[in-house]
Amino acid sequence: MDKLYEQSETGCCPRFNPGPWDQKEVTFQDKLFVKDRVRSFLHIPLNFGKVMVRNMEKIQAAGALAPEPLLLSDENSLWGADVYIAVAKEVPGAQMARVSGTFLTRVFEGPYQNVRRWIQEMKTYVASKQKQPKKLYFFYTTCPKCAKYYGKNYVVLLAEI
Repeated sequence: MDKLYEQSETGCCPRFNPGPWDQKEVTFQDKLFVKDRVRSFLHIPLNFGKVMVRNMEKIQAAGALAPEPLLLSDENSLWGADVYIAVAKEVPGAQMARVSGTFLTRVFEGPYQNVRRWIQEMKTYVASKQKQPKKLYFFYTTCPKCAKYYGKNYVVLLAEI
């Protein structure tokens, strides 16, 4: 397993540093991801853990862990979301995707019930930069168990501009 994960206090998700992500402009050029789909009910994921375990096993077996964790979620339906797990190289047996674009980012902290407010704040932030959001991704920085352990539930919103 990658040193970043081994060195984390939980042995799972590393502690998240919001500084490099808050109110930044980030550009991806053909950034490589494993792509999968999570079933949801009214945006509440039903099989997220199973999807993550399945993909992380493939990623680890391929020695493809990304140097920095990045999990993007495209909440494109009430009934499901596309998830993108950043990887260092192609992963056999996984659906691969490449993402390119420029994104404005904001870090939010708190319970998921605040997502609607975060989305509105993100739209206001993007508008303040005289930009229009094309697409919105959610970067869930830690799993729920690690968020509880760290005492912070950080979520980064990335607005493609």
